[in-house]
Amino acid sequence: MIPSNIKALILDMDGVLWKGDAPIGDLPATFNRIRERGLKFVFATNNGTKTPEEYQQKLHDLGVEIEPNQVITSALGIAFLMAQKHPKGTKIFLIGENGMKAALEEKGFEILGVENAPLAQAVVMGIDREINFQKVAEATLLVRAGIPFYTTNTDRTFPTPRGEIPGSGSWLAVVISATGVEPIVAGKPFPYLMELALERLGTSKEETLVVGDRLETDIAAGQAVGSPTALVLSGVSKREEAKDWNPSIIAESLSVLVE
Repeated sequence: MIPSNIKALILDMDGVLWKGDAPIGDLPATFNRIRERGLKFVFATNNGTKTPEEYQQKLHDLGVEIEPNQVITSALGIAFLMAQKHPKGTKIFLIGENGMKAALEEKGFEILGVENAPLAQAVVMGIDREINFQKVAEATLLVRAGIPFYTTNTDRTFPTPRGEIPGSGSWLAVVISATGVEPIVAGKPFPYLMELALERLGTSKEETLVVGDRLETDIAAGQAVGSPTALVLSGVSKREEAKDWNPSIIAESLSVLVE
């Protein structure tokens, strides 16, 4: 199904490789096939909860060997974006997990907890599985006071084996509703992750296929940078929804796509 001019893949993770911790299909066989075809690949995910090294370990546990620099997360995207807009040492109130904290600290930012939130010079939100009322309240107070507001992504849901659960965008909606302020977004569908991915691959946008399960983020991001796109039906979006987005390819799964 992959056109002969394609030399590389930009792959989403949640809904393409796995749902929660459950792999989708035979991942070792799928990646053996990708390598047999001579295709380069990187991962670009709106899920910033893990570091690239933690994703490397997760894939290793599932029988797939990669290098950390093949993983581009929305946490890296937000750190890249923040470094363009704020100096090192900027105090950030973060609602997010280890992947975001590590990426921001690597760029020289100071991360504040709820106890020091009033000192924040920027607010950054992403997926946080320990989110609570106090965190949301502090974010709301800061944003209402005019503190710059950023997010890794606006994905409303997150796929699991049992179905979809609230994603970053659902929690973000609480703060948006309470403040009337829309955040600056680093993840898909905005181009930052795609641009980082193309830079690491060293391929042109025309010869790089963007693969994802979510039309409004993965497919939209690929189209935004001018790359061909492939929707896989193993995650969130359905075939009947695709007509309004017109992805280049629709496949049941990644394994079917690369055959």
